Amino acid sequence: MNTNAKLLRAGALVLATGAIWTIYLALAKPDPAPAAPHAEPNYFAFVRSMEGTHPDGDVKQDAGARLVVDAELGHLFDYYLAGLGERSLDEIKMRIERELDERLQPPAAAEAKRLLAQYLRYKRALVDAERGLSATGDLARDARSRLDAMQQLRLNYFTAAEIAGLFGAGDAYDEDTLARLEINSNRSLSEDQRKQKLAALDAKLPPSVRENRDAPGKVLRLEESVQQLRAQGGGDNEVYRLRAAALSPEAAARLADLDRDEADWKQRIADYQAQRAQLLNAAAAPSPQALQQLRDARFTPDEQRRLGAYE
Repeated sequence: MNTNAKLLRAGALVLATGAIWTIYLALAKPDPAPAAPHAEPNYFAFVRSMEGTHPDGDVKQDAGARLVVDAELGHLFDYYLAGLGERSLDEIKMRIERELDERLQPPAAAEAKRLLAQYLRYKRALVDAERGLSATGDLARDARSRLDAMQQLRLNYFTAAEIAGLFGAGDAYDEDTLARLEINSNRSLSEDQRKQKLAALDAKLPPSVRENRDAPGKVLRLEESVQQLRAQGGGDNEVYRLRAAALSPEAAARLADLDRDEADWKQRIADYQAQRAQLLNAAAAPSPQALQQLRDARFTPDEQRRLGAYE
């Protein structure tokens, strides 16, 4: 299961917000591999929100052109399904099927398309199932009910082997996250008992899973060091070297891009707030059209949805 999917899956059980989460998701992108003799095509963004990204999911087939059913296939489906709302479901389904034809030989592609149809049926049924769940106010209990409902529903759409391939790694991650949530919310446990149970869960984790679980804390500590460096007069080059030493040159470059995007956003917000204040302080109250023209001159329609927090 790739890191992005693990993060998003854990976020469905426990809330995670703020700049550090954004940073972690940026770091979760794998470092680019050297170009292969037959490089993948130059993808155009399927929807605007996907600009600058490539489809998730390293879908595979074996030597006999049979589909390898694993979590990567679900990642590919979910990547395009995230565009629902910007594109219709039929358009998304057609785009996924085209992607499968491009990546797989006909036998494997046909099997993947069959699983896509089942996956979409499962997702529709999951919406209805979740509507039928009653919230108790107990986060751990509600999360357990949701996970149990998901696992039970899959039996109607997939074989045991398909469930293990598509969802097994994710379920293991969910079970660990949920077990920790249940331990931490159990008021009958003493502090020592709680620590012992959490340590027992830690001992069961494979090193790769433990590394992924601890990654947000690592990023947080690194960004605290970055803030200290900047406070001491360190510039972008010093920050890049610090991040590259702690992570990788590629990750440091992605974080530098985030820094530039954030700085650009803050500058545009400051300019907008200043000019908006001038309009509001003028003798005649500005018309709604004048305020909208000010927004349109500086922000895209998607960005304008965030302006309410600054007005």
